[in-house]
Amino acid sequence: MTLVVKLGSSIVAGADGALRADVLDGVCSQVAELHRGGEEVVMVTSGAIARGRRLLGLKERPSAVDELQAASAVGQGALFRAYEERLAAGEVRAAQVLLTAFDMSERIHYLNARQTLQRLLAWHVVPVINENDTTATDEITFGDNDFLSAQVAIMIEARKLILLTDQQGLFSADPRTDPAAELVEDVADTAELDRYEIGSRGSQFGSGGMRSKVVAAQMASGSGIAVTICDGTAPGTLLAAARGERVGTAFTGRNNRAPSFKLWLRWATPVQGRIVVDDGAGRVLRESGSSLLPVGITGVEGSFAAGDPVEVVDGRGIVGKGIAEHSSEVLLRLAGKRSDEVSEIVGDGSEEAVHRDRFVLT
Repeated sequence: MTLVVKLGSSIVAGADGALRADVLDGVCSQVAELHRGGEEVVMVTSGAIARGRRLLGLKERPSAVDELQAASAVGQGALFRAYEERLAAGEVRAAQVLLTAFDMSERIHYLNARQTLQRLLAWHVVPVINENDTTATDEITFGDNDFLSAQVAIMIEARKLILLTDQQGLFSADPRTDPAAELVEDVADTAELDRYEIGSRGSQFGSGGMRSKVVAAQMASGSGIAVTICDGTAPGTLLAAARGERVGTAFTGRNNRAPSFKLWLRWATPVQGRIVVDDGAGRVLRESGSSLLPVGITGVEGSFAAGDPVEVVDGRGIVGKGIAEHSSEVLLRLAGKRSDEVSEIVGDGSEEAVHRDRFVLT
């Protein structure tokens, strides 16, 4: 059994940027207890920039990307040591793992990252994961690491994802501005979320907020992983959430978990272009799970190569994502053509525009 625990910047750092030692003590102590009970744990943490800002004595959070990356470089080592020392006190060994969006989007890098994490877990080591801000081109790529934690949970097929924040969980409205806001205890169907006012404001040190946590919960729960959003500053909350006790907001994981390749395709790959299809082709894709043939294509948007992820859309909207069998240039020539005409153009190449094994409905 594997558990992914994500700590937001508001958990790691106080309002002045100082490390919240008491909170980290409590969380790491609970991780050690779970570990002794046979649970393998992966920790995803934010806070490197906040930590670097504090160590550098910067009065305000930097705004330029190079300043953010430099602050992260200063803070990352100190942040990992804080985890390493606390986990070691509970006789748990930690490993630092830094990932970027590129590592998640490129299939070979993704598989390598998964193998490394699986090996660490087999050795009963707790990976402490953060985004590698010093090389990322956009430091908010993962939304305060909420999306990263969901992608990691999906990658390693975790049994549960726990998002620790400084709030009780998801409320029907922002409790900081609406006194009538009520805690949402259970989300069995993510369509229910349309009823709530979900804010996007995060802490002064983070880039997430409740909206990015809810989207991360949708990603993971839609992939068959149960999720809990809860207050990581409250004693014993992590243990309670891990044991399935009623705490915070619980998202039910769907039973029909997709194959790992399709989960990677759906959640970790940025699209490079669009294939526009007629409504008939869109209906067949949604209902029959067949491949997309060129005869149903009415347009191609963007420039992409064969093997790139693309979005497939029809008159109803987005149908799904898939791996293009041909480049955008070739697909423009194939659009609307029957199989015999396609064969004349591609020769021994694929007659499909997107093969069903490399397509996922979204």
